[in-house]
Amino acid sequence: MTMHDTATAFFHACETGQGWEGCKSWVHEKAGFSCQADAFAGTTTLAAYADWMKGLLTPVPDGRYVLTAFAVDEARSCVIAAAEFHGTHTGEGGPVAPTGRTVVSDYAYVMQFDGDRISHMTKIWNDVQALRGLGWG
Repeated sequence: MTMHDTATAFFHACETGQGWEGCKSWVHEKAGFSCQADAFAGTTTLAAYADWMKGLLTPVPDGRYVLTAFAVDEARSCVIAAAEFHGTHTGEGGPVAPTGRTVVSDYAYVMQFDGDRISHMTKIWNDVQALRGLGWG
């Protein structure tokens, strides 16, 4: 598989709530994760992030992505995906009772590769804006 194919498969699995079980075949077992957002304080592995995304789809069951850009940087062994997350808080399990509020939130993934698998991912996201949009903050 190419970096493009691997990143595409991982992105789709992660964003559709397949959790670590659905994502791990495209990722190094100890792949790192970073994001300068309070929602991810202490989240340092891609496995933990993938499971967080799976959990998000309980309170936001209609959560979905719209891919807005996708680029492969062969020289840096990196793939960048930009997208919008769309969803409405109608399910139980969030930090508050269902609010019925809808959010559209921009974000980007920077996926670093080591060989044919993702070794680290950085998420660029404004969590305050997104969570406030759902009525969570």
